[in-house]
Amino acid sequence: MGVTGGQISPVRSRERFLLGESVEGSVRGPILNSWMRSRMLGLSPEQTDLPYTDDFDPDSRLVRAAAPVLDQLQTRFSGSQMNISLADGNGTVLQRRFGEPALAGRLPPIQSVPGFVFAERYAGTNGIGLALAERRLCQVYGAEHFAERSQGNACSAIPIRDQFSGHIVGVLCFGYPRGYEDPSLPVLVRRAAESIERRIMEQSSARERALLRTYLDARLRARGGETGDDGQLIGLEELTDGGLDRQDQMILKARATELICSPQRAAVEVSLSHGRGVTLLSSPVTSLSGVEGVVVEAVLTGESPPAHHLAASKHTASALGALSLAATEHAESLPWHLADAAADRAAAARSAASGTPGAPDGTPAGAPGAVRGLVLVGEPEVGKYAVAARRRLELLAEASTRIGTTLDVSRTAWELAETAVPRLADYVTVDLPGAVLRGEESADPQADLRRTVVHGIRDDCPFYPVGHQVRLDPGTPHMRCLEGEPAVLETDLQATTPAWMVPGLDHARGILAHDVHSMICVPLLARGVLLGIATFYRSQDPAPFGDDDTRLAQELAARAALCIDNARRYTREHTLALALQRSLLPRGLPEQGAVEVAHHYLPAESGVGGDWFDVIPLSGTRVALLVGDVVGHGLHAAATMGRLRIAARNFAELELAPDELLTHLDNLLVRLDREEEDASATGSNGIVGATCLYAVYDPTSQVCTMARAGHPPPALVDPDGRVTFPDLPPGPPLGLGGLPFETAEIRLPEHSTLVLYTDGLVDDRHRDIDVALDQLRDALAHPDRGPQDTCRAVIEAVAPEHPGDDIALLVARTRTVPADRIATWDLPPDPSLVADIRGAATRRLAEWGLDELSFAAELMLSELVTNAVRYGSEPIQVRLIHDHDRALICEVSDGSSTAPHLRRAATTDEGGRGLFLVAQLSQAWGARYTTRGKVIWAECALDAA
Repeated sequence: MGVTGGQISPVRSRERFLLGESVEGSVRGPILNSWMRSRMLGLSPEQTDLPYTDDFDPDSRLVRAAAPVLDQLQTRFSGSQMNISLADGNGTVLQRRFGEPALAGRLPPIQSVPGFVFAERYAGTNGIGLALAERRLCQVYGAEHFAERSQGNACSAIPIRDQFSGHIVGVLCFGYPRGYEDPSLPVLVRRAAESIERRIMEQSSARERALLRTYLDARLRARGGETGDDGQLIGLEELTDGGLDRQDQMILKARATELICSPQRAAVEVSLSHGRGVTLLSSPVTSLSGVEGVVVEAVLTGESPPAHHLAASKHTASALGALSLAATEHAESLPWHLADAAADRAAAARSAASGTPGAPDGTPAGAPGAVRGLVLVGEPEVGKYAVAARRRLELLAEASTRIGTTLDVSRTAWELAETAVPRLADYVTVDLPGAVLRGEESADPQADLRRTVVHGIRDDCPFYPVGHQVRLDPGTPHMRCLEGEPAVLETDLQATTPAWMVPGLDHARGILAHDVHSMICVPLLARGVLLGIATFYRSQDPAPFGDDDTRLAQELAARAALCIDNARRYTREHTLALALQRSLLPRGLPEQGAVEVAHHYLPAESGVGGDWFDVIPLSGTRVALLVGDVVGHGLHAAATMGRLRIAARNFAELELAPDELLTHLDNLLVRLDREEEDASATGSNGIVGATCLYAVYDPTSQVCTMARAGHPPPALVDPDGRVTFPDLPPGPPLGLGGLPFETAEIRLPEHSTLVLYTDGLVDDRHRDIDVALDQLRDALAHPDRGPQDTCRAVIEAVAPEHPGDDIALLVARTRTVPADRIATWDLPPDPSLVADIRGAATRRLAEWGLDELSFAAELMLSELVTNAVRYGSEPIQVRLIHDHDRALICEVSDGSSTAPHLRRAATTDEGGRGLFLVAQLSQAWGARYTTRGKVIWAECALDAA
C-alpha cells in the first residue's frame, strides 16, 4: 500500500525521505507532497501534541445533518475497531463515534475527544488534513502518516461540501487498524458524505419553505382573509397584456436573485421587451423559527390594469396560480433545490386559496391600481450563490468568444488573463515553455518555463515580469501541476505562509504585501500535451477561492489551452512554411551590370503564401526580372512556389522569350495539378493557380520585353519622376492551360526604374485598389532615391498595416552599355573574311585596354565565325561587348536555327574540336534563338586575363 510497483515498503520510503533522500516514484504523489509540506513547516514526526479548542458549535448545521448518518455508521461497525470522526472545514474534530464504545476509554484523548485540530499544518500527513489539502477523497496507510503516533493506523477521509455554495464545510474520516482494510470502504465513506450533504441541503429547503409560509400568512393577515379589488396578487404572465415571454421572465428572475443578495428593502425598475417595464420590490421576511430571508414581488403601477386582469385578480384561483407559478419558477431558477421544495411551495400556494395575502410586514398591497406578482423568496446567502453561479456561466460564455481570437500563442495567453481579471481573479500569470512559444512541444516544460503574461487590477503587479525564466521548487503548486495534478487550490496565504513559499520567502512577502490571500494553479493541457501553467490570484475580493472557482479556472484554462495549442500548431506550420519559403527565395542577388536592383519580402500575418521574385542574369549583358504569386497559403503554397521558381530559372537559362517561358510554366502547373488530383486520396491540397510577371531587359538596346500571366502590371518611373503603369496584355493566370500569352516591348531610358510587385502590396479589403495605386505612385515619384530606399518607402507608404497576403517587391534601376563599348561587324558567308574579323577584334580590344584577352578572343571568334560561315546562313553578324569591368562577350549570330553541340572528337576526326576550345577558353558559352535565327555567345571574365 502506497508503494510503486511493490518494490519499496512505505516504511523504508519514509525513512529515506526523513534522511533527505529522494523517494520520487516510490511514494504516491499526494503523500509525497504532504510529506514535503510537513517538512518545510518544520514539523517533527515525534511530536504528539495537537492544538485543542472548545470554541466550536456542538449543535451546528453540519453536526445536525451528520448525526443520523453517524448513528447508522456506528451501528454498522458495532463491535469493530472502526472509529469515525466528523471535522469542520478547519480540521477541528466535532464528533467521534466508535464501533466498540469501550475503545474510546483505551485511546489517548487526542484520538477520542472532540476539539483537537488535525489540519495538516499541525498534524502533518493524516486523513483529515490531507482531505482538506487535496479537497477530495484520500486514503493514508500506516507509514504514510507523517507522525510516529499514527504508524499503526489507516484512514479514509472525504470532504463534505455545502451543495449551495460548493464550499467545504467539514470532513468525514474513517480510522481503523492497518489490517482492517476493505475495498468497499472508499465507496461507503463517499456515500455517507453524500448523505450528509443531502441533509444539509434539505435543511436549507426547509428554511426556504418556512419563509414562503410566513410570507403567505402575512399577506392573508393584512387582508383579514378577504380579497379586495385593489393591490391584487396575480401571476407574472398577467402583468402585461401580451404576457411575459421567456426572455422577460429570465430578466425578472435574474434581477430578483440579485435583490435577494441584500436583506435591505429595495425597489428597482426593470425594462422588458416591447417597451414594457415593471418595478421589483424586495422586503425582508423572518420565519417563526428565526430564519431571515427576502421576498421579491413584481409590481405594475399606473393606470388601472385591463378589465380581464382585474377580473382574474378577484378570484382566489388567480392568487393560487401566481404563487404556484412563483414557487415553480424559483425551483427552476435555482437548480440545486430539491424537487420536494418546489412541491411544498406549490402546496403552500394552494393553502392560500382562501384569500389574497398582503405584504410580508402587514402593510397594504399597494396603491389603487397596483398589481403584484410574486417572483422569488429566498435567503441572502443562497441568492449570492445563485448570482455567482450565473456570473460564472456568463464568464464561460464570454470566454468562448474572447479567448482564441488570433493564432498567436502569447496573445491567446493574454486573452485568458484579460477574461479572468477582475471577474474571477485580481491577478493572473501565465507561464509557457520557450518551445511552445516557438510552436513546438516541450520535452521538459519545467526546464525552460518563461513568464509569458502578467496581468492584474494594478499595474505594479508583484510578480516576476514577462520574459523571466521561472524556476520551480519541489512541492510548489506550479510544480505539482507540472507533475500531473489537475489543479492546486490555496485558500489562505495570509494566515499562515504555506511551506512551499519558504524557499522564495522574499518574493512571497512581496506578493503577500499586495493582500493576495488565495490562489489557484491550473495546468494548460490540450490533446494530452502540457503547454504551461496559469495561476489565478485574489486580493481585493475578501472571499477566498473555492472549489467552484477552481472548476471555473480549470474550464477557462482548458479552453485557453486548446486555443494555445491551435496557435502553437499554426506557429509551427507558419515557421516551417516561412523557413521553407525563405530557403527557396534568392538569398542574395547575382552579379550583373544591367540594372541596379533591390528587393523586399514581407510575409503575411495570417499565413505564409507563395510569393516569389528572382533576378536572373542572361547572355549578352541582359537580365531577367521575375515576380510571381501562387494562390493559397501554407507549406503547400511555399513548396509549389519553389517548384515554379526553379522551373522558371531553368526555362530562363534556355533563353526563352517571355511569352514562351510563361507557356512552359503554364503547362508545368497543369501537369502538377493533375498529379495533385491523382493524389487527392492522400488528403493533399490541389493547386489552384498562380500569377507571374516576366521581364527581360537588354542594356545594349535599352529595350525591356515583358509578359504577364494574370499579374498586376509593373510601375515604371521615368528619370524625370513621372510614374506610369504600362498597359501590358494581361494574359490568363498560370494553370488554366491552352491559352496564349503576349509580349510587349518598352524602351527604358537610362536610370529609369522598373517596379515589380505582387498583389499583396495593393490588394487590401480595407481600401480600394485605386487608392493603393495612387499611394504607390506617390511613393515612387522620387527619382533621386536609390532602389533600396525606394523599397523602404514603398513598404512604409503602401503596404497594409496587417498584411493578409505576402508581399514581394522588386525595384530595378536601369543601366546601359555605352556605344563605345560595343563593336559590331556584318559579313558575308566568305571564309576568307575570318582573318579580317580577327584583326578588327584585336584592334578594338587594344582600344579597350584588353590586350591580354586578344589571344583567347581571336581563337573563339575564329571558331564561331567559321561555324557560322560553314553551317549557318545570312545575315551573319559579329558583336563584341565590353560589359563594364565584368566580362568580354563575343557573339556570332546567323539566320539558321540549327545550333552546334559540344562533343568529344575522336583522334581520327578532322573536326569537332572548335566548340571544345571555346568552352575551355571562356567562363560560359551558349546559344539563344531569336526571331531571325540564333546567337552563339561566349563570355570571358576580365579578371582571367
